[in-house]
Amino acid sequence: MPLLISSSWPFTFFRTSPRRMPASAAGPLGSTPEDAKNPLEGHATRTYRVRQTARLDQIEPGSREVKWWVSIPDDELLEAAAAGRLRQPAVLEKQVRRMLRDPRAQALVDNFAGQWLMLRNLKSHHPVEGEFPNFDHALRLAFQKETELFFGSVVREDRSILDLLDANYTFVNERLARHYGMPYIYGSHFRRVTLNREERRGLLGQGSILTVTSYPNRTSPVLRGKWILENLLGTPPPPPPPDVPSLRDTDSSGRVLSMRERMAQHRANPVCSTCHALMDPLGLSMENFDAVGRWRTRGESNGPIDAAGALPGGMVTFQGVGGLRDSLLSRPDAFVTTVSEKLLAFALGRAPQFFDGPAVRGIVRTAARNDYRFSSVLMGIVTSAPFQMRQSAPRPAATAAAR
Repeated sequence: MPLLISSSWPFTFFRTSPRRMPASAAGPLGSTPEDAKNPLEGHATRTYRVRQTARLDQIEPGSREVKWWVSIPDDELLEAAAAGRLRQPAVLEKQVRRMLRDPRAQALVDNFAGQWLMLRNLKSHHPVEGEFPNFDHALRLAFQKETELFFGSVVREDRSILDLLDANYTFVNERLARHYGMPYIYGSHFRRVTLNREERRGLLGQGSILTVTSYPNRTSPVLRGKWILENLLGTPPPPPPPDVPSLRDTDSSGRVLSMRERMAQHRANPVCSTCHALMDPLGLSMENFDAVGRWRTRGESNGPIDAAGALPGGMVTFQGVGGLRDSLLSRPDAFVTTVSEKLLAFALGRAPQFFDGPAVRGIVRTAARNDYRFSSVLMGIVTSAPFQMRQSAPRPAATAAAR
């Protein structure tokens, strides 16, 4: 079967000779309702656009699996697919684990992690030299390398996805260690080190994340809070309204305001308050990190930093980045669901839809029984209906009276 691979993101696979399931196989999750008013009969009707699906043939699941490689399937995978063995769970699991151990799985780090964690934004991020004179290109490269090595270790060692939040190790070279205040590390090569300081554990303590979620001249609780909502909790806030006023650095008397005071002043605007009530408490809990990820105890106003925070809704409060991390870990399903949805989108080349919800919940439930290990999430994805089935073009709308 011909297989064409798009070179653009997301990597899209186009196939020929689709085999479709009968229309009767499409249930409620295969239809998108659109409420309408029937002008002739004078009562509400519901229009359904039927979403047809079809099981992929033996070759195509293997083609989708090479998303981890961004490559064509190798001989072993093609032979297993051609012989029909990829339908056997044991064979499928063996192939998934083999592919994750292969050096070509680095593409999963470069492409998936690069976009999910916004690492690609580092290249275009330029902190103001006058504010951060010690930031240079070597540090920028070190930031990216640290996170790539860290994410890659979770994949290769088949660690729990929760380790992305709470691992007690990272990877540094001399330049990065000096920036983090870690002594006795020399040389340009990266090495794995055990963290003695809690604030550096996991992604929330890494310079790459902290830098791309800041402005060039200062931190941004808004950007950091938005990043947490979108990439860790899977609940992106609405887009901002037009003509949002900038933050005021000083009050009417000329006194320099702390970041918390500036955000409180901004939330006084009713137009801004709703969304900022979600983002600001999350971002303010990370204020001990400056705009290039250095630890600090005093902010822009030279006053002590108040790093109190809260999860959306305000019912769960905490102190600092450690409290934020513990609060996220106390609800592991939320974080693992977000990672699973983003991995599924990477594998399918499309954003998850409402009808993918049952599959994602099943992936997370199964992974929970295996300590949320990375391979268990990937196995859940490759055996899920969205991965194994093809969505075809919708049939013409069919209208039925809604009672």
